[in-house]
Parts: sequence; structure tokens; C-alpha cells
Amino acid sequence: MPQDVFFLLLPKFSMMGFLSAVEPLRVANRFGGELYRWHVLSLDGGPVQASNGMSLNVDAGLDTPGANSLLFVVAGFEPLASYDARLAAWLHRAERQGATLGGIDTGSFVLAEAGLFGEQRLTLHWEAIEAFKERYPRLQVTQELFEIDGRRITSAGGTASLDLMLSLVGNAHGEELAVAASEQFVLGRIRTRQDHQRMQIASRFGIHNKKLVQVIGEMERHCEQPLGSQQLAEAINVTPRQLERLFRQHLQETPSNFYLALRLDKARQLLRQTDMSVLEVGLACGFESASYFSRCYRSRFALCPSADRHEASPSTTAV
Repeated sequence: MPQDVFFLLLPKFSMMGFLSAVEPLRVANRFGGELYRWHVLSLDGGPVQASNGMSLNVDAGLDTPGANSLLFVVAGFEPLASYDARLAAWLHRAERQGATLGGIDTGSFVLAEAGLFGEQRLTLHWEAIEAFKERYPRLQVTQELFEIDGRRITSAGGTASLDLMLSLVGNAHGEELAVAASEQFVLGRIRTRQDHQRMQIASRFGIHNKKLVQVIGEMERHCEQPLGSQQLAEAINVTPRQLERLFRQHLQETPSNFYLALRLDKARQLLRQTDMSVLEVGLACGFESASYFSRCYRSRFALCPSADRHEASPSTTAV
């Protein structure tokens, strides 16, 4: 019997994440017979508008998937805007009846809000990870492209959904079929879950010095409690003066200014993607003084934190 795969589309969902999940199933059926049936759902059975402004018709409203089916919540902007007790109850009912639950892009927010994650690993789009960690600090979130952990399956969205589905096809029906399907999408290779969502530090900042890459990684991992120059230098076995020279030579910047910019960029993400107060955001990014945080923020972004949150539009807050 073909496996049933359900996709619940929430308003402002990621079209790329959804289509990248459906198309591998279609191609798998083309080469392997009727292996999958997919069903597209919405909260009310009506069309759903994606984040790109396009509306998509669906097959039904909240039909409950049966045992051994897959159910993916597909989100994008404002994943919790449509969350309510009715949706939570429906997800729990699907889980009790044997469905494997998953999230695409920011769909993990909905499953987490419903209390449907325990010890399982999960992932979501990298832009929303910091906001997710702040809201659900006890959950085990990763930056992998996708996670398959028991009866929970999550994807970072975008083209990561393609890799996830090809992995599921390969697990169920053999690697040969997965490779044949991937070639239809002109993929150089099927990425594993361990492939990082974002470009590596070297590519993002256009640098190749190993010590500089290492110390930037330390900075990114220590935003809430920033490390001092001496600690950063010791992490890569150089002196503070040598650290200063590395940054000036390769980035035309001082370590302290670069570190500050990283923390402010993280603050902007949290302001635009969470309901944390400005003070809470500042503390989460290593600013003990609200006034200092506001001055630094205004200097970098030309407006104060509260104004930036007010003016943020959906097109700047998610995929």
C-alpha cells in the first residue's frame, strides 16, 4: 500500500519548503510505482496564501491522518499566529492514532507549542533558531538540514526538504531509487542531515585563515556572555595583539567591533521574531545596560530597538 503523506499548510507558509517536499514523492512514484499519496490540508479547508503571496488550493480541512502516515506542518512567517487549542488537539489526536509528525521550515514551532517534542532532536530554519531556543530552552534543537528522530521528522525548509524526502525515500525503498529521483532535480548530490544550513564561516565572511575562522565560531557561540579579548586569544593560542592583527589584516575591523556587530545582528533577529522585551533581547545578546544596548543598536541600524520591531515587515523576518 502506498504511504500517505499529509501537509498542513499554515498561512504565510514557505512555498519552497512545501514544493521541495512534494516533488521527490512524485518522482519516486514515477520510477517506483505508487509508493506515496500526498494530501494537502488547511485549517478550514480553504485556499492558503504562502509567504510569496501565491494562494494554493487544498484537498481538505483538518482530516485526521491514519496510522503509519506522515503529517508535516508547513509554516514560514508567524508560525504561531494560527495556533489554538483546536489545532493542538488535532495534532495530539493524529499522534495517538499512529501518525509520524514533522515540521517544515518553522513548523517545529507549532509542534513544540503543542508539547509534542520530548527528547527528540529537531531543526528549523536557521533564522528562527535563536527565537526557538529562547521560547523552548529545554528542547534539543540543531542546525542540521533535517532531523529524523523516531516519530518526529523536521526540515529547515527551502531545499533542505528535498534532501529530507530523498533520504526518506532511500530509507524506505533503497538508495538507487533516491539517487534516480535526485538526478531528476539536477542535484550534484543528496546532502546528509549533517550538512549545515548556512555557509561555513569561511564562505560567509570570505576568509581562509583557520585561526580567524575558529575565533569567529567562538564569538557566535558566546553571544549571551561575551568572551573578553584575552579569552578569545587563548582559545586560538595567540596573544591579544596577534588577534587584533588577524582581524585588521583579513576583515579590516577590530575584534571588539566585529563581535559587537554579531551580537547586534542576533538581537535584531530576536526582536523581529519573538515577543521578548527589548530588555530581555539585550540581556540575551550580552548587553547588561539597556541604554548601552539602545545606543549600539541605533548606531548600527539607524533606529532604536523598539522602532525596528515596530517597522519590521514579514518580508524581513522569515523565509
